[in-house]
Amino acid sequence: MRTLALRRGARVAVVAADWRDAFGVVVRGRVQLELRDGGPGPVLGRGAGFWLRGTGVRALRNPGRRTARVRVVTPRPRPSHTRTPRTEPTERNDMNRTNGAGFVAGPATGTRTHPFRGLAGIGCMTALAAVAATALAAALARAAGVDFEIPEGGEAIPLPGFAVVTGFFSLVGVVIALALLRLSARPARRFVWTAVSLTVISLLPPLLSGADAATTATLIGLHLVAATVMIPTLARGLHTRTA
Repeated sequence: MRTLALRRGARVAVVAADWRDAFGVVVRGRVQLELRDGGPGPVLGRGAGFWLRGTGVRALRNPGRRTARVRVVTPRPRPSHTRTPRTEPTERNDMNRTNGAGFVAGPATGTRTHPFRGLAGIGCMTALAAVAATALAAALARAAGVDFEIPEGGEAIPLPGFAVVTGFFSLVGVVIALALLRLSARPARRFVWTAVSLTVISLLPPLLSGADAATTATLIGLHLVAATVMIPTLARGLHTRTA
């Protein structure tokens, strides 16, 4: 057994002889597989197990900020007097091949949730919370006398419209977070910067709508309510999965 340490941004080439019968387990951080054509492969989180023989993976890299560690287990050689059962080529190839993906990976313990599925679940639940908070705030504002009337068209924004718009843009935020988890070495920081920038841009339409002061201020407040619910939660989820 040996431990492979990959510092932040480090890349280690896969030597076929070293991984011939070895099985790896990510014990800290995250490890990304680099495919045969040089393209980025899956990102394996802590607890993921994998083997590389016959997969075409040519390198391992660390996409996170912390040092990643992989524990590599190599079976002990059998005694010379022990006869090794012969394995048919088709069976051996099936053991080293996954369905077109070029790698084999999965939780070593069976108790950890895949980081993408976990973040997607948190994002969807947070989006529902943002929709509920925004709809409630809009209802309270209307009860207090805010008419939400936009001069262009002369119609008031209906309460369900706030829920629909908040839900749509909240899910856009979840997609951005998932993309950064997949592509960025610093997904939490990049997500906060991107989300805050988009939130600032989203404040421009209320300011340019020509609505009265109460409606404009309330619309801005509703944007900030949704952002306050979504951004910290998703950023915390990204940080947890890259720590």
